[in-house]
Amino acid sequence: MNYDKFRYEQKKKTQEAKKKQTIVETKEIKFRPKTDDHDLDFKIKNVKKFLAQKHKVKLTMRFRGREIVYCETIGLEAMNKIAATLETDAIILQPPKMEGRQLVMFVGPKA
Repeated sequence: MNYDKFRYEQKKKTQEAKKKQTIVETKEIKFRPKTDDHDLDFKIKNVKKFLAQKHKVKLTMRFRGREIVYCETIGLEAMNKIAATLETDAIILQPPKMEGRQLVMFVGPKA
């Protein structure tokens, strides 16, 4: 068998496989514990738009300075509120979890 012909066919097979695969992007929405309700609703609307496009979304709540004291109370309440509003559109891939000074939650589109 001709090696160049074999390489050419392998290259064509990999190109076909690339055409058929779907790439899932991860979008990120950042907010703070004192983000107002209207702004939070606007960000939730953006999350729903990303989920409609079949992207995963990383929700990040950043605590600066002395705000870190409120991570267990205000932070978790806000994240649970967001999770409750996204219940119909998304599944929670990772529940809220502290990573340094940030509270992080991953949501994905429903299949």
